[in-house]
Amino acid sequence: MFRWITITLLTVTIVGLAVFGYKEHQDKNAILIQAENSYQRAFHELTSDVDTLHDKIGATLAMNSRKQLSPQMAEIWRLTSEASSDVGQLPLTLMPFNKTEEFLYDIGDFAYDTAIRDLDKEPLSDQEIAGLEELYKQSGDVKNELRKVQNMVLRDNLRWMDVELALATNEETGDNTIINGFETVEKSMDGFQQTNAETGISARPDENDLSHLKGDEITKKEAIKSAQNWFGKVEPDEFTVTNSGKGADIPTVTASFHNEERNGYMDMTKQGGYPLTIMVSRDVEDSKISLNEASEKAKTYVDKLELKDMEMVESNQYDNEGVFKFVYKKDGVRYYPGAVQVKVALDNGEMLGLDALQYYSRPNETIEEEPGLSEDEAKEMINPNLDVQENHLAVIEDEEQETILCYEFLTTKDDETYRIFINADNGHEEKVETLKTKEARYDVDVS
Repeated sequence: MFRWITITLLTVTIVGLAVFGYKEHQDKNAILIQAENSYQRAFHELTSDVDTLHDKIGATLAMNSRKQLSPQMAEIWRLTSEASSDVGQLPLTLMPFNKTEEFLYDIGDFAYDTAIRDLDKEPLSDQEIAGLEELYKQSGDVKNELRKVQNMVLRDNLRWMDVELALATNEETGDNTIINGFETVEKSMDGFQQTNAETGISARPDENDLSHLKGDEITKKEAIKSAQNWFGKVEPDEFTVTNSGKGADIPTVTASFHNEERNGYMDMTKQGGYPLTIMVSRDVEDSKISLNEASEKAKTYVDKLELKDMEMVESNQYDNEGVFKFVYKKDGVRYYPGAVQVKVALDNGEMLGLDALQYYSRPNETIEEEPGLSEDEAKEMINPNLDVQENHLAVIEDEEQETILCYEFLTTKDDETYRIFINADNGHEEKVETLKTKEARYDVDVS
């Protein structure tokens, strides 16, 4: 009798383990399928956007009406924004693709500036038309190369998950058709930056210059130790450490881990091991701490970077997560180009994300000029229907990434809060931002 009971219990246990294993396998497959579908969608949308972009630039060159030119330029700007977003959704972070991204930036920047200017008073110059013709040629080259990759993806049923795996593990990519195709796209951009500068289509500013950072190149062991310092209870052998691809703008080391409860990665500079981006992914339970308590937690994470004179300027809540922005402050002036953003879980205060790239790219920049306007004069430029709650001197960047000294006013109207930047020299309204402390939730009744 005891023997049959034992056999029955073992059978039930084995069946239970099999069912659990099968369900876990199904869940993992569902996640992989979802990621693959997202990559495929972004890639095909990128191909379509670049195709349309090429046609739109060609149509612009054929236009003779300034009335039609402005909306056409606005459409080109929209397409470049969508194409850039598509690139950002592909697993190419460990692969040099900066020249193509600069190309999209150049088109979008030029198209935006042209769309908003008065073309009757300031029509396109011969130099700018020559620049458009060059962009038309470049977009044609990118279009053709992407179409080749798309044809091979569809014909051979290629998977983007294989690309992600090859890049993440630093495997030889010689046989990876997608990576080879994108490398060809990147090579097609060689030599175009010089031509763009000569024709009035300026190259993208180097907004992520980290050459000033000091320190020795970190080892794999040092990278793991640094990651453990941020991620907590993760064993050294659980980490996968990879280096950025050859030719990358910012040589980085990435330490990543994955287990049943959570996964995460940390990008750090190869020179000195400065943390640039940290992400943790896990299920976040119902909120147990307030947004104010979470902001104190966020401050401790910024302090952990050993940065001085940082001040929190913004806090937002999205479901059960708090997102906080800190900027460098000196002599009462806030420097928005030097910002750090932190995401904190509201169930236990754990850091879920940190982005310090912007800060390390613009370390402690200061501005020496004095305001040309008084605070009261600047306040007169604000919509009189707004109530001013507080104000500061602040430095922001314009579209050309030039720094501007402004008066920053925090204002309210009804239930809305606005941050307004008034140029401290000429009184122009440089920027208006709507601030939200908590994201609204929309529950749909489907009963």
